[in-house]
Amino acid sequence: HEARLRAPSQVFLMSPPTDTPSTTLPSTHADEHPTPTEDQPAIVTPWEVTGRVDYDKLITQFGCQRIDPALLARFEAVTGAVPHVFLRRGIFFSHRDLNALLDRFEAGTPFYLYTGRGPSSTSMHVGHLIPFIFTAYLQAAFKCPVVIQLTDDEKFLFAKQPKGD
Repeated sequence: HEARLRAPSQVFLMSPPTDTPSTTLPSTHADEHPTPTEDQPAIVTPWEVTGRVDYDKLITQFGCQRIDPALLARFEAVTGAVPHVFLRRGIFFSHRDLNALLDRFEAGTPFYLYTGRGPSSTSMHVGHLIPFIFTAYLQAAFKCPVVIQLTDDEKFLFAKQPKGD
């Protein structure tokens, strides 16, 4: 019986670049999207991020744990792979169940990585690249298969338009 690990967008949270606050928008959008204030509540959905984001609160809300130096050291010791630059530089800064996955890998229990892509434009773009780069890295580190689902069912179900019978 194989287990699956949803990766990476379901498992790892990404941080914004450290030199650019997540709430800064280009001046061309200033009227449409005013800069959030400290007291404005953050709204984080798959389609929108508004307000000042409290990453520690998101970690708790999503049931995640911070990726710390001890976990990175364990990852390297167990897999023999140097942690990806996205991990070392804190671009991916939290996780769900990475310790459990490392336990499975140490025990030789088979698993596969599962990720997906919902179309957000007529073609793939650079924004789609980061999760695929990281998933390919995890596949090599864990020497396991990857399943990639390409679907638009979530976008259909959550669209703000009426659905036919």
